[in-house]
Amino acid sequence: MQTSVRLPPLSALRAFEAAARLMSFSKAADELNVTPAAISHQIAALEADLGVPLFRRLNRAIELTASARVMPISSSIPSLRPASSRRSRARRRHSRSV
Repeated sequence: MQTSVRLPPLSALRAFEAAARLMSFSKAADELNVTPAAISHQIAALEADLGVPLFRRLNRAIELTASARVMPISSSIPSLRPASSRRSRARRRHSRSV
């Protein structure tokens, strides 16, 4: 019998990786060219999908929970980061030339 594993959306994983690395939803939003609210929604969806909180939201700061610190995402996403950075740069160039 084959069991299918449903993976979280890549956009939510990218949002988590950027927010965890930069320790800021705003900085993650800037890097991914989205709004901070979009990052917050992606993180909330990922937390709901996984069933665990990933960040403690503080007054103007965030911190990783124990669950987030043990996630293997940051070791698997760096290979995606160069491609997304190239796409972001290309999108910015295109939007300036239009």
